[in-house]
This record gives sequence, structure tokens and C-alpha cells, in this order.
Amino acid sequence: MPEPNTLLRAVREATASRQVTGARMSRRELAEAACAWLWETTRERFPLDAHYIAKIERGAVGVPSDHYRAALRAVLGVATDADLGFTTTTKTTPAPVVTTSHLASIKTVTEVLMSAADESAEFLAWAESTNVGELTIEQMHSEVRRIAASYLKMPTLPLFARTKALRDRAFTLLAGHQAPQMSRELYAAAGWSLTVLAWMSVDLGRPPAAEDHARAAWLCAERAAYNPLRAWVRATQHTAAFWQDDYLTAADYAADGLRYTATGSAELYLSSALALDLARAGDAGPATEALRRAQDAANRLTRADDELAGPFTCSLDRAGSLWADTRLSLGEADEALAYADRAVAAFEATPAHLRNLGSERMTRLVQTKAHLLRGDMGGAEHTLGPVLETAPQHRVRPLLLRVAEVDMIAAQTAKPLDPIARRVRDSITAFQRETVVRELS
Repeated sequence: MPEPNTLLRAVREATASRQVTGARMSRRELAEAACAWLWETTRERFPLDAHYIAKIERGAVGVPSDHYRAALRAVLGVATDADLGFTTTTKTTPAPVVTTSHLASIKTVTEVLMSAADESAEFLAWAESTNVGELTIEQMHSEVRRIAASYLKMPTLPLFARTKALRDRAFTLLAGHQAPQMSRELYAAAGWSLTVLAWMSVDLGRPPAAEDHARAAWLCAERAAYNPLRAWVRATQHTAAFWQDDYLTAADYAADGLRYTATGSAELYLSSALALDLARAGDAGPATEALRRAQDAANRLTRADDELAGPFTCSLDRAGSLWADTRLSLGEADEALAYADRAVAAFEATPAHLRNLGSERMTRLVQTKAHLLRGDMGGAEHTLGPVLETAPQHRVRPLLLRVAEVDMIAAQTAKPLDPIARRVRDSITAFQRETVVRELS
């Protein structure tokens, strides 16, 4: 019987796995690392595998080739062959008393059976190992919820950096090994973080970058097979297209997102957004029909049971803001003002920690535009005031675009010598100048 190479096995098992934290190096991993070292040093491919390592450890192979010994020394970090139980001294062994083809075939069958058992054991060890646990998954989902809830309540760029770090951690873990269910959870965490990055990129004035994040988020949503994430990715893609004035593409994204809205408030947001997209595109009939669907969704909604807060939930006041903008885009200033007034009142009645300040500011700008179109300059000044008090770090690009629209409408509708109109336009100019100075500093 060959003498097992217990020293090689002991050194391998004392070597930490490079793939699975806290695990020992397996035969398969040792073979792969040795082959990689051989390729780097010789630019040749070698057929070294876990089966061959098992044969060495069992003693079926006494002294491997020079190349193999060099590779094993390098990977296992030893200096000499003797450290791995190899000796190049030729041993004199007595000739076997009996050599028959029958015994040789038994030996071959035994090796095959033992090798197959070794490979199954290696697979079992690999399949049971994981680089992520339930607590890690829970922590990552908790972190993305905190980020979404903090959005527009703290400066965007530091929050963007936190979200990117979370995305990068999910990517790193996905490159390792985990059970399929854990992989789906990781894809969901990665997808949510990418969706947040996409939304932030729109607010920071980079819709094309948002599209890149959203495409990756969609892939993650598909891998996770998770409809709430699918719905909000489509909502984010709608938003990126909308703020590039591509209203028909935005409408296509919103309509597709509605296929995944069995739970939560995504249906309310997407149907409301679809109405606004179509109104901006000039499709009055379909816009009105979409608005009717949105209001039906609002009647069905008992509570906003969404996984994330911030941009990824839609309350009745946020939907009302979109309805008001839809009516305004259809040329119905009176109806728009009525919707906007109700939405602002609802925002103001919401507890501070749940209040969507971004949507509230945009709703106040709809109020302002409606007042201007109705010739009520005093009302416009009153509703615009709180928006112009927005802290510089929260002056996202969509907000600046809407303020510029207000300035343009004021210029078109105000009487030349109206002192209120002059104050409104001067305050907007000061707001824009202060924002530019901050961006350049």
C-alpha cells in the first residue's frame, strides 16, 4: 500500500482559503491556485486538478513533476520539497510477489472510487460554505432603508458616497460564493442601492449617469425576481427620461412598471407619473385616462406599504402633486391650483420624519405657476417664498429647472411696472445667483 502524504495534507489544511473566509484551502482551490501560478510563470496550461492533489495526498503519486512541486511550494508558502513531504531520493523497494492484471484492475477501480468520493466531499465542503450570512443581508437592507429615508433631509453628495459604498459591498459579496437564496437577497440589496444612485444622479443633474445605474439595477431586479424593485427601477427610468424632456420614453417606462405593482404604492406613483408624461407630450385624452387610473389606485391604497421610504414610496400628497402638474400641463390652471393646494396642506400636516420635502417644494412651484397663469401675482409670491428658502445643499437640479420655469412665466404674464412681479423675479435671480456661487466654490 502506498504511504499517504500526511504532511502535504496538513500544510494544505493549515492554509487559509482565499475564497471562503474562515475556511481551509480545499484540494480544488489548491489545484486552481497552482495552475494559475504555473500560467503566470510559464505561460503553459497544466492539467492539475483536485483529483491529482487527492492522489498525491493518498500516496498514489509519490513525487510530482518539478513544475508541480514548484507551484505547490509557491501556493502553500514553503521553502523546500521536504516541507511538503516530497523526497527526490529514489527508494529501493522489493518487487511485488504477485503482479497480475486482475490486481492492477482492482487498484485502478479503487483509485477511481476513492477519487470520486474525494471529489464529492470537496463539492460538499464548497456547497456548504458561504461568504455572507443572514445578519449581513439584514444589515445591508437596513442601510439602504436608512439612506432612502434620509434622502433630501441631509446633503446629497455624502449620502451618494454611502450608497456607492453599499453597492460596492454587494458587488464584492456577489463575486464570492453563497446559497442561491442569499444571492437573490444580495442582488436585491445591490439593485436598491443602484436605484438610489440613479435617483440621486437625476437630482444632481446627470440623467445619463442615472440611466447606467438603472440598467444595472434592472438586471439585479431580474436576478432577484423581485417585483417591488422592478417597479421602482422603472419609476426611476421614467424620471431620468422625464428630466431630459423625453416624455414618450418616460411614459413607456411608467406603463411597463405598472406590470409589477401588486403591492405597495408604486402603482399610485407610476400611474400618476404616466398621466403627467402623456400630458407633457400633448396627449390629452390618454393623460386624462391615466389620471383616472391614478385616482382609482389612490382609492384602493390603504397605506403606503413600501420597502423603502423617500423617493420610493408615494403618499396621496405626492400623487396630488403629480396630478396638479398634469392639470397644469393640460392648460387647466384652476384645477391644478386646487390639487396643489390640497397636496400642500397634506404635506404640512405630515409628521416631519415622514414628510417628503422634495415633492412638497415641487408642489409649491405648481401652485406658483398656477397663480401666475391666473394673474394672481400676490399668490405667486406667497407660494414661492418657502421654495426660495431651500438650503443650498438641497437645491437639486429638477428644482432649479422648475424655478427657472416660474421666472419665465412671470416674465410673460406680469405687468411691466408691477412691484410684486419685480420682487418675485429679483428673488429668483438672487436664489439662482446664490446657487451658482455655491456650485463654483
